Amino acid sequence: MTIPKRAASNRRIAGLLSRASQPVLRILGMLAIVGAVTFLCFTGIHMTATATGFFYLLVITIIAVRWGVWEATAASIAALLCFDYFFLPPLETLTIAGARHQEAFLAFLAAALAISQLVARRIPHESEPMDASREMERLYALSRAILLMDAMQPVAKQTAYQIAQIFELPSVLLYDRASSEVLRAGPEDMTGIEEKLRDASLQGTFFQDNASRTVVAAIRLGGEPVGSIALRGAALSDGALHALTNLVAIGLERARGQEAANRAEAARESQELKSTLLDAIAHEFKTPLTSIKAATTALLSGSPSPLLEQRELVTIVDEEADRLARLVNEAIQMARIEGGRMQLNRKIHAAQSLIEAAISSIRPQAEGRKIHIEVPAGLPAISVDAELMGLALRQLMSNALKYSPPTSPVTLRVRVGEGNLVLSVQDRGFGIEEADQRRVFDKFYRASPGRDRAPGAGMGLAITREIVAAHGGEIRVESKRGQGTEFFISLPISQQESVA
Repeated sequence: MTIPKRAASNRRIAGLLSRASQPVLRILGMLAIVGAVTFLCFTGIHMTATATGFFYLLVITIIAVRWGVWEATAASIAALLCFDYFFLPPLETLTIAGARHQEAFLAFLAAALAISQLVARRIPHESEPMDASREMERLYALSRAILLMDAMQPVAKQTAYQIAQIFELPSVLLYDRASSEVLRAGPEDMTGIEEKLRDASLQGTFFQDNASRTVVAAIRLGGEPVGSIALRGAALSDGALHALTNLVAIGLERARGQEAANRAEAARESQELKSTLLDAIAHEFKTPLTSIKAATTALLSGSPSPLLEQRELVTIVDEEADRLARLVNEAIQMARIEGGRMQLNRKIHAAQSLIEAAISSIRPQAEGRKIHIEVPAGLPAISVDAELMGLALRQLMSNALKYSPPTSPVTLRVRVGEGNLVLSVQDRGFGIEEADQRRVFDKFYRASPGRDRAPGAGMGLAITREIVAAHGGEIRVESKRGQGTEFFISLPISQQESVA
């Protein structure tokens, strides 16, 4: 047996022993109270029989209020015997001498039993239903809790916990028919009830055990059982129990509706991603394909041309083919990242080499634009996937080139700060409104100042964020309207020695 199972078994045994010992403890407590009153009245203050009888009746009343009718009846019998033995002549015997004492004995007996019965019946106990106002308050609290439940956590489990807390129940079991899962809540465990739970969820049966104060009821939605619930220690009216099961049914159905909506949204986003990637690929491929077509057309035109010019045309074809290969690879990487299938191939790299590779790959898009590089010597090494981190840097630099005037420079900086290597890309473009800054990393979102001035799919920054997060880093943006934008990537520094 594993330790968790052993611990659960110990808790169940402790719960059973606790419930079994409660009646014994109550009887012992009742006898102790009657004995204390008898000792006090007989040897302490030497009260008369009449005063002692009233004192006994007061104690019986308190026991009836605190514990109930059976305890009060037992206390009445114990007090009656003590009253006869110690206070009615002849003393220290269970016989009664004289008609007057017999009348007193009978009067005490009648009063004690009547008080214990009347008081106990008028005081609500654990085994009796709570009043309507308390039921309504708790049902309202449960409905509010169900509405405010965290959709990211299992709703059935949260519901069982809330029922146990709000109705102060020692044990709650909730069976969800859709998942065939039994959820437990409360300080005590409830065993041997799973079969009744399944029967109730399949056939809509109702089960009640007054001895253990256990109720098993079906949870219905649209007249059909969708699950069942078992409550121990519940004292609910039929109407309150029906309302409770309806609330649980609504909560479960709401959870299923949310799950269906999430699946539909995921499917929609997946389809939108495919469409967006195709649009982006078509746009990005257009420029290198145009250059390749122009170069090959010139080569195949048949007109004689100098060898140097032919070499230049072939070089264009080679460079643009490399660009196409890189675009295809980036599209594949983006699809993998979006599909949650990103795998990091981490290695120790010098920051300088990563920067140089990113600059080299972005040069054809820069088309003569000034790119300032501020990289100090002696930077520490970082453990990254060079291909993915290069993709992230290219996305930031591509954005900076697209969303800034053709005559303005783009600056790439690197610095070390508080255990991180900080890379930043700054442009002198339109800037991003403060309201848009919180959403620029969302999929398909494009900030308003530049969405009509530059082509794009709204996926670049979302992909960059995923890559940085996978490396344990952070990305943020600083921007002012009309003054440009700067993106910062913070990456943990490797424990390896610094690399120049």
